[in-house]
Amino acid sequence: MVCQFDLSHVFSSVRRDLNFIDHTSDLGWKELQRFQPIVVDPAIYLARRSQIFHATEKRKTPDAFKAFTGSPWVTLSRSFLEFCILGWDNLPRTMLMYFTNVILSQEGYFHSVICNSPEFKNTTVNNDLRYMIWDSPPRMEPHFLNVSDFDQMVQSGAAFARQFAKDDPVLNLIDEKILKRGLNRPSPGAWCSGRRSWWMDPCSQWGDVNIMKPGPQAKKFEESITNLLDDWTSQSNQCK
Repeated sequence: MVCQFDLSHVFSSVRRDLNFIDHTSDLGWKELQRFQPIVVDPAIYLARRSQIFHATEKRKTPDAFKAFTGSPWVTLSRSFLEFCILGWDNLPRTMLMYFTNVILSQEGYFHSVICNSPEFKNTTVNNDLRYMIWDSPPRMEPHFLNVSDFDQMVQSGAAFARQFAKDDPVLNLIDEKILKRGLNRPSPGAWCSGRRSWWMDPCSQWGDVNIMKPGPQAKKFEESITNLLDDWTSQSNQCK
């Protein structure tokens, strides 16, 4: 919903240690259907993708750490990712060993690591920066967005949106109205110095590649981020 220039402009004034990750400790139905079943995903060990195997038995929800779940779409800081990779304490590895055998572990691994880490648990902004519409009652996946949802998407100030049907007309509308993209062309930035026409891509010529000029959608995204950060600063404990 915003181009890379808008993202760079808005995030340039945001603390580098913050992590935008939708999370909750209220596991609900996921506790029985996601966290307690034991699965083996052959794709972890093999080059080709295949169906996961389900064990006949289940395991109890762990009590050595508090399990969290949330959206698989995350925007994480470099410092937190280095912690997950380098693991200067044993927490990321412990979580990895557990979540290797969890269904859809991408909905719980980072959430549980960050919320069980004293160093990072208060760097979480509880939002995935995405615009979605859920059916009522909610299903497994959000509503497919279409042209009738376009105005709400724009006004939401979200950086991203999902989900879309393949080749839905609303995608062309986003390209045209928000990203200003021509067919099979990149989103033009201030560095594009060519003349715009139906037969010429303005980005086929460029000037100073360090110039960054945010578009009108950046203002809405900036307002959205400001509201999220206001909520973040008003809470002493981010992981609940």
